[in-house]
Amino acid sequence: MSPQPVAVFDGHNDVLLRLYNEGGEAGIRAFLEGTDAGHIDLPHARAGGLAGGLFAIFPPSPMAADFMEAMTGESYDLPLPDPLSITEGQASTLAMASILFRLERESNGDLVVCRSVADIRTAMRKGALAAVMHIEGAEAIGSDLAMLDILHAAGLRSIGPVWSRHNRFGHGVPMRYPSSPDTGPGLTDIGCELVKTCNRLGILIDLSHITEQGFWDVAAISDAPLVATHSNVHAIAPVSRNLTDRQLDAIRERNGVVGLNFATAFLRPDGRMLADTTLDVMLRHLDALIERLGEGGVAIGSDYDGAVVPEALSDVSKLPLFWEQLRSAGYGEALIARIARDNWLDLLDRTWKA
Repeated sequence: MSPQPVAVFDGHNDVLLRLYNEGGEAGIRAFLEGTDAGHIDLPHARAGGLAGGLFAIFPPSPMAADFMEAMTGESYDLPLPDPLSITEGQASTLAMASILFRLERESNGDLVVCRSVADIRTAMRKGALAAVMHIEGAEAIGSDLAMLDILHAAGLRSIGPVWSRHNRFGHGVPMRYPSSPDTGPGLTDIGCELVKTCNRLGILIDLSHITEQGFWDVAAISDAPLVATHSNVHAIAPVSRNLTDRQLDAIRERNGVVGLNFATAFLRPDGRMLADTTLDVMLRHLDALIERLGEGGVAIGSDYDGAVVPEALSDVSKLPLFWEQLRSAGYGEALIARIARDNWLDLLDRTWKA
C-alpha cells in the first residue's frame, strides 16, 4: 500500500523563479497541467498532499558558474554575487508576482493567493493550493519603503530582507563550508527601519539567509517571533546557512519556528549538494530541532525548485515517503501534523495582523 498523503504547508519553495526562468506563459501552463521539469506543479502537489506554502519571489543574480555545482566539493567558499540595482530587483520581483496572480486567475480556483490564516484554512478546506507571497531578497524595495506598502497591499506577508548577497538593508551569508554563520555585518540603518515597518504591518521576517550579526540585530529590534523558514542545524551540518544552538535557543525564547530545509548541502555533515543523501540525516536534524525548539517550533521549508534535494524526495509528490519515514522512527500522528502544517499556521496567527 502506498503511503498516505498528509496535508502540508511548506515554509519555502522557489517555483515562481523556475516559472520566471521558463518564460512565463509556457511555465504557467506546465505548472497547471503537470510537468517533469521541476519539483512542484499542481498535479504533483495534489499527489503529495501539498496544501499550501510560502511561494518565494527571488530576484536572481547573474552568475558566471552554477553555485550548486560548486557546492558538491569537499569544501567551498563562494563569492557573494554583486548587489542588484533597484531596477533589476523591481523588474524580476514584479514579474514573479504577476506569475503568481496569473496562476491564481488561470487555475479556476485550484490555487488561491492567501493574505490571512483564515484564507489559508478556507483554501485548504476547499482543496485549493494556498499560496502566500514571500520575498527572498528585498532589492525591489527602495530606501523610502514605499514599495513595501504596495507589495503588502498586493498580498506580501513574508520577507527575507537579504538573500546570500548584500543589499541596502543588510548582509547575507555566503555559501561556505565549513563555516559559521558569523560572516560579517548585519542590518544597515534602513534595514532596521524595514524590520520595524514589517512589524507594524504584520509581515513575517525570515532570517534564513542573513548573517549571524543580522540575526541578532533583528532579534534586538523586532517584537515578532523569530523565524527561519528554511534552515537547518549547524551542529550537524556546519554550513554558513545553518543555525547555531544559540540562535535556535533565541528562536525558542521568542516563540518562533524553523522550517527544515531539504537542500542536501544544509543536511549533510560534509556540506555537499548531492542528491545521493538518505532521509536518516533529515531525521537527525528534526530530532535536534525538536530537542532545541520543542514540538511547536519545527516545520518544513523544503526549498523545492531552489536546491538539490534527496533523491527519495525528488519532487513534491514524494512527500508521503517522508511522513512514512517519521512514522517508522516513532513520530506520532499529532507531531507529524504539527511539523506538516499546524506549527506554520499557528506561527502565522502569532505574526500576521488583520
